[in-house]
Amino acid sequence: MTGEERRRVIPLAMRAALASVAMATSLLALKGFGAWHTGSVAMLGSLADTALDLLASIVTLYGVRLAAEPADHDHRFGHGKAEALAALFQVALIAASAVGIAWRAVAAFGDPEPTRDAGLGIVVSAIAIGATLVLLWYQRTIIRRTGSIAILADNLHYQSDALLNGSVIVALVLDQFVGWHWADPVFGIAIALWLAWGAFQASSQAIDQLMDKEWPEDQRAAYIEVAARQPGIRGIHDFRTRRSGSHDFAQFHMEVDGDLSVTEAHEIVVNVEHRLRDAFPKVEVLIHLDPEGYEDTDNPLIEADVTPHWFGKRI
Repeated sequence: MTGEERRRVIPLAMRAALASVAMATSLLALKGFGAWHTGSVAMLGSLADTALDLLASIVTLYGVRLAAEPADHDHRFGHGKAEALAALFQVALIAASAVGIAWRAVAAFGDPEPTRDAGLGIVVSAIAIGATLVLLWYQRTIIRRTGSIAILADNLHYQSDALLNGSVIVALVLDQFVGWHWADPVFGIAIALWLAWGAFQASSQAIDQLMDKEWPEDQRAAYIEVAARQPGIRGIHDFRTRRSGSHDFAQFHMEVDGDLSVTEAHEIVVNVEHRLRDAFPKVEVLIHLDPEGYEDTDNPLIEADVTPHWFGKRI
């Protein structure tokens, strides 16, 4: 990714993080008043979730800002994994929230108390749902343009928040208008389980980045095809990929005719790099040059030539 592309992408991610902080702050004040006024466990659970959303959004903002820092002497591949660390921090907060809500809901079963002023709680939750849906839409537009995993984890937070607010409305209606006083703690437990499931899902992508998981197969195949179609290539092997924040990295060994001069072989490498950067501007590529047929390792994980079926289709 070029410096100009980073300047376009990074402000977008930071604006999304700032929007999350502003939204969480507003909803925290609104739900705090609603939870105090209604005495609802479900509303309390939603309040706790929003409080953690605020903290998580602040961490996301810091993670996105740190990930935007250019590579330096101590971090030659950049700071992109700060986004994955921020996402894991959010997961820990979600899990803690789930445990606290479940504990409060179970305690409420032993001493059920009817909630108060369902109308206020419903209005508060409806306002929160509307505001959250707007934020979700905005975050999704940013995710599509940046691929930010930290903003994606934050988006998962607010998806659950919209569902939590809907659950609060249902719990208040059943408790006050139908007389099912057990509904409020039941929905509190349901909310806790939903949060726990969300934490499990949100952790997977962050862990994949920290463990340098390979790209999906379709993305790998598309990248290899562009490289394999370039003139002068006799084969590609040891193709490896990883992702760090919004930055992708690819590296491979490229085989050329062994009789070429160093200058001629280097020219082929430069042409391949240019074509790959044109097709995949967000990917940083590293190419190692080998003479055709050369085997430089006995590592069983090294992929053999991955290009033969493209040789007749080069453009």
